[in-house]
Amino acid sequence: MFVSFRALDLNLLKVFEALMTEGSVTRAASALTMTQPAVSNALARLRDALGDPLFVRSGTGIRPTQRAVVLWEPIGEALESVRGALDEQVFDPARAQTEFSLSMSDYVSSLVMPDLLGHLGKVAPKARVHTVPNTILEIADQLEDNRVDCVMSVYVNEAQQPAAIRSRSLWTVDYACFMRRGHPLAGMKRLSTRTFLNAGHVDVSLAGKTMPSYDLFLASRGLSRNLVATVNHYSAAYEVVRQSDLIAVLPSDLRSQSRHAPLLHAMPLPLQAPPRIVSLFWHQRNDTVPAQRWLRETLVEMFARSD
Repeated sequence: MFVSFRALDLNLLKVFEALMTEGSVTRAASALTMTQPAVSNALARLRDALGDPLFVRSGTGIRPTQRAVVLWEPIGEALESVRGALDEQVFDPARAQTEFSLSMSDYVSSLVMPDLLGHLGKVAPKARVHTVPNTILEIADQLEDNRVDCVMSVYVNEAQQPAAIRSRSLWTVDYACFMRRGHPLAGMKRLSTRTFLNAGHVDVSLAGKTMPSYDLFLASRGLSRNLVATVNHYSAAYEVVRQSDLIAVLPSDLRSQSRHAPLLHAMPLPLQAPPRIVSLFWHQRNDTVPAQRWLRETLVEMFARSD
């Protein structure tokens, strides 16, 4: 549908921006210091002008339509440019009273959160951070529904990553075969493929219903292992290994599991799977939001590694 620029009330674009960034009519009204009926009325005018619903109800908020997603990048960038030219708006972390929400597994959280909170305590003391579980399967949904600001995770199939989801690689996860100290296999110089596959294994499935990635790798080579159990937390997997004769293919960075480190024995994998990369994911609607941009830059500066 062709929309005349002259016929469009440009004030409506500020409402569009607030709806995109807040994901809720109520929160948008608060951000704009408008009443909720006024925002709803502005949205109705936008829908008439653009010939598209733009937003549909989703859970406790709203989700943008494909048309809104396509419009957001040029409109968001244009509004940010105008705002910057007029008042040079910047995000001041030292004074900002803002809340950030991050989705991550317990493994990633144990690596990220201690350092991140320590850093924020110094440079952004009034900021608040909340983490929510990450199952990998719902990365796009968490961002599309505005449930979280960012996700720190691996991605199952990058080829299927929606165009509206942006990403930046952070670090490569190195894996090893873990077992308890005193395990019958711990005295071996190296594990043969047969010994490794026949031993009892425990692994992590964050969603609780998907095949671990290592088993997908083995299946691609016509192999399988003796997978006895899956758990949905990395910390639980390390604890199971510590207290049993099960072995596990787990991240070798034990910095996040220091209390387990003296009790575990790590050996090289006889079959090394392709590397998995932890990345930072966010929705394109937050590309130009100053607080969001600052958060992403902080996370990249602190946790991106050149492997």
